[in-house]
Amino acid sequence: MRSVAALACAALLWTGACARHVDLTTPTDTSEPRATANPSTPAPTTTPTNVPVPETSVKDIPFDQRNRPKWLDDKIQAHLNAKAENPRIRILSYQYRGQTVYYETSPCCDQYTTLYDAKGNVLCAPDGGITGRGDGKCADFEKNRTAEQLIWQDPR
Repeated sequence: MRSVAALACAALLWTGACARHVDLTTPTDTSEPRATANPSTPAPTTTPTNVPVPETSVKDIPFDQRNRPKWLDDKIQAHLNAKAENPRIRILSYQYRGQTVYYETSPCCDQYTTLYDAKGNVLCAPDGGITGRGDGKCADFEKNRTAEQLIWQDPR
């Protein structure tokens, strides 16, 4: 009985809105913005809100190739030889526990990221996986990392 009443009420509301020809339009008022009752709600404006996208692309970003270890150049070349991933693979460097480390993002969904030492040895998976917390071997990485620098991002 209750569902019949809810269905009847919904039908009444729908037909009532159609009978009154209710149209929704965006205001085109060009007067000064008005104050609103709720201070957290911005006053309406007539200024366009679209922001132009710069004409640069990832291919135009210069990556620091000085002092990049050979193993890292080889890893980058392997990524370039493989199918492009979405999201793009990125490699960043950080200072962590007194050493330079390299953080490699994962291509997608629930996969571990990888943290390498300066010699290319895997230290841990700081995040990713089903829990999003990595393998737990360097749980303090996000809190204690410093000096972030983008080393490489797949340009494709």
